[in-house]
Amino acid sequence: MAQSTYDFIALGALVTRLDPGIVPFEYADHYDLHVSGGEFNVAANMARAFGKKTAIVSAMVDYPIGAKVEAEVRRMGVDGFYKRFSHNGVHGPNMAQVWSDRGQGVRAPVVFYNRANEAAALLGPGSFDWKKIFEGGVRWFHSGGIFAALSATTPELIIEGMKAAKEAGATVSFDLNYRAKLWSANAAEGTDPVLQAQKLLGKIVEYVDILVGNEEDLQKGLGLAGPQVEKVSKLDPSAFISMMETVGKRYPNIKAVATTIREVKSTNHHEWSAVLWSGGKAHRAPVCSLDVYDRVGGGDGFAAGLFASLLEEADPENAVRTGWAHGALLTSFPGDTTMATREQVEAFASGGSARIQR
Repeated sequence: MAQSTYDFIALGALVTRLDPGIVPFEYADHYDLHVSGGEFNVAANMARAFGKKTAIVSAMVDYPIGAKVEAEVRRMGVDGFYKRFSHNGVHGPNMAQVWSDRGQGVRAPVVFYNRANEAAALLGPGSFDWKKIFEGGVRWFHSGGIFAALSATTPELIIEGMKAAKEAGATVSFDLNYRAKLWSANAAEGTDPVLQAQKLLGKIVEYVDILVGNEEDLQKGLGLAGPQVEKVSKLDPSAFISMMETVGKRYPNIKAVATTIREVKSTNHHEWSAVLWSGGKAHRAPVCSLDVYDRVGGGDGFAAGLFASLLEEADPENAVRTGWAHGALLTSFPGDTTMATREQVEAFASGGSARIQR
């Protein structure tokens, strides 16, 4: 039976996130477990909220935690293409853990990792048969900077996947997601982690059509010159917009750049917006106030709504509003992936409110 075309395929690490809620880690005696991963989150959101046919390409370890992760991927309606690893019962390889609480009020969330002997870091060129994965067709291929930071081989795998996706006719996107901790921890001895990140991410971005990242990602991740204008506020997109000419000159292949914009008043109160640079013009979403339940995954929620809309050939204005609305809704749920419906997203994007629906 012929495989139908995938709307969206992501390449990245699958992780478990251990969440003690608002209780600090040293006082917590139980944790919620969320299956996550920046690239997977986008695929899961697009399948669940937007009805797209999606898949994740990743590492999978054959032990109970891996079985939990694999079951959650299926539950979210996402297909899996895995390179499988056996666990030795002691050291791994492992599915990575992200420890992330929610904070509360004036107390910021705390995030740290256990990525020791992570299976996804062992992936590299040749790990997957891209011809087989793409044989039924693929419309969009995505990866991100967190996966790129895991090892010396993951950036080359990303480029390999992007080349194959281009040959298959797919749009290619990349979320810079610059994480200083990861690049510092995994940099080769004697290497400046910032320069290494810029060198590797710069190579990847040469194959990208749609880039996601704010001005800090562009500066630290790609080494681009900083904005030439000062922000009036954290919600002012002018600094981001001022960098687009530089992006276009360095990477003429990039057709659009998008980012969320937020001003954190407290852990649970954010001002939220987004901007999409496309066709030489900035398209900005409205600003709204968020009562945040769990901030993790909001950016991936934005990307999912944006990409789904662009797949449906929505105009840039509607695409950025859809991403903005879905990202906002995602912060109202526990966990890293969506529980929103398409109807809820569309209602909020068109000016809806939290008024009770009867």
